[in-house]
Amino acid sequence: MRLLPARFGMTARKKSTGKHAADEILIPDKLYFRIGEVATLCRLPAYVLRFWESEFPQLKPIKSSTGQRMYRKRDVESVLRIKQLLYEQGFTISGARQQLRAETKSDKTQAAIPFPTQAAPEIQHIRQGLRELLDLLSARRTG
Repeated sequence: MRLLPARFGMTARKKSTGKHAADEILIPDKLYFRIGEVATLCRLPAYVLRFWESEFPQLKPIKSSTGQRMYRKRDVESVLRIKQLLYEQGFTISGARQQLRAETKSDKTQAAIPFPTQAAPEIQHIRQGLRELLDLLSARRTG
């Protein structure tokens, strides 16, 4: 099982604001979740999840051969983020949609990991070996 990152605002401790405590949310380590499982995990009715699918383009569960919605782990995390924006931070659906779009855009603009400019000595050694093999094979053709 995996604990959600703190950015989703779900903690095991009680909040000091006097509101109801957000319980710890554990997302089981599996590939797909049925809509009922997601509803239980996120403490939301299934009809809310179906409605959010129509309002948030990033929430796209796949459908099984029987037509049942199958959510991936990232879909469950998106549901929790949407719930936080709407219920805890007071966003409207339109505002939450814009916020998620902005967050997605900022994630994509992060700097990429630079590609090493010099090959590691092991790779250089392998290249040299391949060149020697190529030379041997070329010598056999011409000889």
